[in-house]
Amino acid sequence: MPSTPVVVMGVSGSGKSTVGAALADRLGVPFADADTFHPHTSIEKMAAGTPLTDADRSPWLDAVGQWLARHDHGGVMSCSALARRYRDQLRSHCPTIEFLHLTGSPELIARRQAGRPGHFMPSSLVRSQFDALEPLGADERGMAMDVGQSVATIVGTFARSLNA
Repeated sequence: MPSTPVVVMGVSGSGKSTVGAALADRLGVPFADADTFHPHTSIEKMAAGTPLTDADRSPWLDAVGQWLARHDHGGVMSCSALARRYRDQLRSHCPTIEFLHLTGSPELIARRQAGRPGHFMPSSLVRSQFDALEPLGADERGMAMDVGQSVATIVGTFARSLNA
């Protein structure tokens, strides 16, 4: 079992939930999807095509960070964590987080998002997510991987990096 929690991060449609669940299964640790921590008002706002504000996100990030702190000896959370300040807020609860940033072109992600009928995040907000995205800094623990690879490749490569 890994000694640190993992956040699988990226824009909506990048595959965070799919990769996160597969990684948790591979590592034998609990998995949670940060989308389930959003209050109903935030989900309604996003479904209406309105991006969330930092004030909307703050209690959500605290709830996600608290889950990570409770799983500080191993757990995987899928969470957009697009901006450095959001990752800092998560780290304020659990400083040992490792991040797996799923990357892909805006065109690929938009196609994937459009193929998710019934998801509360409309494809019209994908551009705003790319605009808000701040890649991992050199001082942040983790790695970026292109979503053009198979889930098995992404999970295997990241799992090996955790053991290195």
